[in-house]
Amino acid sequence: MELRRHPDRAGLDIYDPIENVRFALFTPEPVRPTPVETTSFYFPVDAAVAIETTALEIPKLAPLTIRRRDGTMVAETSDGRDRTLDADSYLVELSTAPMKLYLAVESASRVEHTDADIVFRFGEETTVRVGARSYHERPAGTITVTDDVEDAMRAISLFGSALKTTSPERSFPTLRGHPPLVKLGESFSAPARIERPETGVELVVPPDREHVYPAASLAYYLGAKLVPGTDPRLVADGFERSLDGPGGYEATVNRAFRQTFFLDCLVRTEGYYRVDLHERQRVEPLVDLDFADLYDAPMPERLERYLSVPFETLEPYVPNWRLGVDVTPTVENVEYAPYLARDLALVRIPERPNPQSVSPMSDAQTEFFRAPPSGALARGSDGWDAVDDRDVFQVDSIPNVIEQAWAGMGYPLEVNKLDVRALRRRVDRQPSSDTIDIHVVCNDERMQDEDVVRDLYGVRDLLRFEVTAHYDLTRDEFAELLGETADFLHYIGHVDGDGFLCADGSLDARSLDDVRVKAFLLNACASYEQGHELVKKGSHGGVATLSPVGNPMATELGQILARLLNCGFSLRAGLAIAQRHAVHGYQYIVLGDGGVTLVQSESGVPLHLRVEPLDDGRFDVEVNAYPNDLYGMGTMNVFHADSSNTRYLSSAPLTTVRLSAQAFDSSLESETMPVEVEDGLYWSDELSAWDIDG
Repeated sequence: MELRRHPDRAGLDIYDPIENVRFALFTPEPVRPTPVETTSFYFPVDAAVAIETTALEIPKLAPLTIRRRDGTMVAETSDGRDRTLDADSYLVELSTAPMKLYLAVESASRVEHTDADIVFRFGEETTVRVGARSYHERPAGTITVTDDVEDAMRAISLFGSALKTTSPERSFPTLRGHPPLVKLGESFSAPARIERPETGVELVVPPDREHVYPAASLAYYLGAKLVPGTDPRLVADGFERSLDGPGGYEATVNRAFRQTFFLDCLVRTEGYYRVDLHERQRVEPLVDLDFADLYDAPMPERLERYLSVPFETLEPYVPNWRLGVDVTPTVENVEYAPYLARDLALVRIPERPNPQSVSPMSDAQTEFFRAPPSGALARGSDGWDAVDDRDVFQVDSIPNVIEQAWAGMGYPLEVNKLDVRALRRRVDRQPSSDTIDIHVVCNDERMQDEDVVRDLYGVRDLLRFEVTAHYDLTRDEFAELLGETADFLHYIGHVDGDGFLCADGSLDARSLDDVRVKAFLLNACASYEQGHELVKKGSHGGVATLSPVGNPMATELGQILARLLNCGFSLRAGLAIAQRHAVHGYQYIVLGDGGVTLVQSESGVPLHLRVEPLDDGRFDVEVNAYPNDLYGMGTMNVFHADSSNTRYLSSAPLTTVRLSAQAFDSSLESETMPVEVEDGLYWSDELSAWDIDG
């Protein structure tokens, strides 16, 4: 973590070079940050400085949690009220910065809200200590397993070693560390420092991969031991619960996981974060649970009481899950387990995939397709069947999930094809420059309509961008560009059987030794094989196409996706939204780590609004929040236009509120986000209530 003088304004610049995210705090006069001990903060921080100032401006309406130095909660500011704090020692936590950020101050102060920021006024020059902790977590080590499934069970039993607490507060993403990695080898071995917490919980499952893999996330979250047995069940200090209920084993495991996690989120409001949580308000009158008593109860007792509640009672209030993953039950796929557990993924063992044609529809017949100009594909020719249906297939949707992925061979339609090499890069990434480098490559002058995307990237406060456009690159020039460290490549052009079409021929990604572009969009015909090669050679993830794509549609989708990435959506979430608003969006696929983001969202978790105008001039606004790698499941959101100032568990949908025209316009000004109105997609910085009613 780097805390230094802000280069452009009076104040402090806070930069995390691992996650490549930054935040700022502004002051009336320039400051001189002085390093201080990190141990003086109640919560752990990676680095800290002290500054002298009469006021401190937080340049966003971020909810703050104000505590005394011993951790006792004093106030929570999501209600937007100004308040006066008497002279005392305070610790202030910022909830939506892209790193954990704490302010320690010994002073009286006035906390004031404006339309766009929060200001602490101290009245006289005061020492403020600022501490920051990165969200990045590295695994504590690697466990080696053989192809014996019981070795996989032993490894997954150690995933709970990464939990930072076994209290209900482990439902906060920052209190769940990354499980140890798993690799195949000649014999089982695990570092001595990796030890499972004593939770008293066991998961008894048949010793086969069809039962072991779906239990990985639950075992991690409960710190449970996987035990071989014939009848799948959860055992906790004498309490037993069958894991083979309605819908079968996988559905039962996922229900138990969702129910346990959800009730932990409600019970934790009795701890360090005593906030008004929407879901608790709805559920507490329906269940016979003493939340205060449960907060201090041992985990086996909590589980018994949690699982005594019928899931049907809770189901209307349990948030949709961030990620569901189909995992083929092969020996090699055990290496996915720690990454899926870290994401709390709901895991399913897939049925045989259904072949699916990916040919464009007939209205694309006369379009200019992004195939090589020397051999443009005509509708009806054999070229439409160039994608092999043995490799490209349709998978069933997973209920109650926002994003979906596939871990196995082949290319699934509308689903993220994971690659374990890309997931390893998530935890191995090294510090980068403090500028977000984006390259837009246009290798066909007939496609320069899409070149406007270079103006869509980088329109964000508090972030530094370097967007460079390239035209008609040669093979050597393009290869050199792919070998340079960069955050994103937006490719506009052609791909043929020999690779990317360049000014002097085709560049095949298989010929490259190393790719250092973190993420990409390959907006060209049937670019998935080249995209897969980029991931194999070093990229974290990207978007490619499964078939020929028409130029107008490709241009439309490319522009939509550029805007969504610039708002902080991940590749996976961004493409899912873009696909709903592009005629042939189903022809695009996310390869590698679909959780990759280009930039941080302004509010931590990116928001997407669906708006229905009413006859009386008001608007029903459905708010959708998309949890991400920084702000995962268990994160809380406040929608500032919601006058109740209630916290919600981040999910899509989050809530629906009815707003006046004035309140609706105010919500649009809070940050740049996509807004869906009557199936059309707009952007909050280009929209107003008058545009919809007018």
